[in-house]
Amino acid sequence: MNEFFQFEADFVESLRCIPMQVRYKLDTCGVKLKLSHWTQFSATERQALVEKPCSPEEMVAYREFLQQLVQQHTGNAAGELPIDSHPAWLNSTAIPQDLLAKAKEVGTTITLQQWQLLTPLQRFALIKLSRPSHENKNFVPALQEFHLV
Repeated sequence: MNEFFQFEADFVESLRCIPMQVRYKLDTCGVKLKLSHWTQFSATERQALVEKPCSPEEMVAYREFLQQLVQQHTGNAAGELPIDSHPAWLNSTAIPQDLLAKAKEVGTTITLQQWQLLTPLQRFALIKLSRPSHENKNFVPALQEFHLV
């Protein structure tokens, strides 16, 4: 999974921010990586985190690699997140209520059929971009990119 979204285009070349595909991997392997950690990594290390697979069979190796990088650069381990055995982005039969509310807030709706046509990474991005704690500036561009508006 080496997919960048168009709404990430302003930082993809430099990888100055954590791209969605890496954020997806972080949630998959249960690591809370801060932007301050990410910015300490070299361009090669950031690219390795993009390219390194993190399937269920590979997530332990990904987590160990990531923790080693954080330890090497900061002297501390990254925080850990609980790993959701049934994350919302893998559930094609139910759209999260926060996402529906955010869509309504910007004047659109997302149907179950549209939700089912999205990839898990696209669903993940929409869920993350619709959270109340997120600045949400890329929510509408993501809806447009995924042909939902």
